[in-house]
Amino acid sequence: MTGSSEYVVWYDEYDEERDRHRVGGKNASLGTMMGAGLPVPPGFAVTTNAYDTLRSHDDLTVLINDLIGEIDFDIPTGLQAVSRRIRSEIEKLAVPGEIEEAVFTAYEQLCRRCGVSDVGVAVRSSATAEDLPDASFAGQQDTYLWVHGAENVLAHVAKCWSSMFTDRALAYRHEMGFDDQAIAMSVGIQKMVDPRASGVAFTLNPLTGDRTQVAIDASWGLGEAVVSGEVTPDNYLVDKVLREVVERVISDKHIEIRRTDSGVETLEVEAERRTSQCITDAEICDVAAMARRAEKHYGCPQDVEWALDRHLPDGENIVLLQARPETVWSQKARTSVSRGTYDPLGSIVSTLTAPLKAEKAN
Repeated sequence: MTGSSEYVVWYDEYDEERDRHRVGGKNASLGTMMGAGLPVPPGFAVTTNAYDTLRSHDDLTVLINDLIGEIDFDIPTGLQAVSRRIRSEIEKLAVPGEIEEAVFTAYEQLCRRCGVSDVGVAVRSSATAEDLPDASFAGQQDTYLWVHGAENVLAHVAKCWSSMFTDRALAYRHEMGFDDQAIAMSVGIQKMVDPRASGVAFTLNPLTGDRTQVAIDASWGLGEAVVSGEVTPDNYLVDKVLREVVERVISDKHIEIRRTDSGVETLEVEAERRTSQCITDAEICDVAAMARRAEKHYGCPQDVEWALDRHLPDGENIVLLQARPETVWSQKARTSVSRGTYDPLGSIVSTLTAPLKAEKAN
């Protein structure tokens, strides 16, 4: 027992009824997944109670509302200027002492758990409207990687708070009709993974909606290169029944994002690794199995972020970084079996009639 509080909720102490409303979608999912026994790196959430202290600054609230009210969303440069001004105003505020103490204490406890004095962490935004079934806020707020030291962690918590007002987030909320003041920001502080490879997995085929398959994208290093579209990842399809890779496309993965002595850098991948498969078939099936456990727990298709930790032993090195509902195919009506157009064995038959294709791709 580490001691959750008004401002901190540990993932392994997360309680859906007590904490869901104050940790945002991403942190709630991580707490839920850890409670379900999935391999989630340790960490804690800084609750929206901390973010709400910003709203006690009446002058700041008025300023933000006035600036947003003046935005012409058809002029990107004006939107970006307002975003920069709001973020600057938030980040220069002093964090209240009780929040500073709560974050410092929790970070020190996380260091002790991990056996190092200044464990590297990911500082991740987790907005309360994030991952709603009818919205997709993914990638609109900021995440910071390999942050060390309590002072730096606290500074990056404030940066995550201000990232509620990135130009992307402001434009999306305007387009979707979300009230800027009705959404709050929690922040996740999570032990950093040093991945050999990472990526995303969908518990259905995102091209066809076929729920008998798991689609996996993978590339070298941190998953940010995959999520941002900076690299074309390898693509794998795993049949849920056969539990084997039935299709694969190995891409030219020309860059990777990884930790160096200078920090987090984007580096060229050496020639011999660029077109090599970045995870083994056994690891692909482990990723698929983990994604299916998340799908089974939530009872609906999931969009999962995963990583393969180079420091963990084989068989225990796949970790879950995020799970959220798939928002495209899962909202469409499923084809009725009685209409004769849905074939639940289609994926299996396809595999059995084209085994040479899969073997050749190896």
